[in-house]
Amino acid sequence: MNPVFGEFLGYMSGLLTALAFLPQALKSIATKNVSGLSRSMYIVYCTALVCWILYGIYLHSVQIIFFNSITLVFNAIILYMIITATKPVKSKKKK
Repeated sequence: MNPVFGEFLGYMSGLLTALAFLPQALKSIATKNVSGLSRSMYIVYCTALVCWILYGIYLHSVQIIFFNSITLVFNAIILYMIITATKPVKSKKKK
C-alpha cells in the first residue's frame, strides 16, 4: 500500500470516528435530554478510548492520540450529562 494513502486512511478514519459522536453531543447539550442513552455503554466506550490513547502514546502515533482524544471529549461530555441527569431512586419506607 502506498504510504501516503495509508496515512490518509488513518487520518480519515480518525476524523470520521471523532465526528460520529459530535451530533449526539450537540443534541444532548442543546436539549439536555439524555434519558434514552446507556450509561454503561458510555462508560465502556470512554474506557476504551483512554486505552486507545495510551496505546497511541506507546506507538507514538499522532493520529491515534489526537482523534481518540477528540472522541473522548465528546463522549465524556455525554457521559457527564448522563451521570448528572440520573437521579437516585428513593426507597419507600413502610410505616
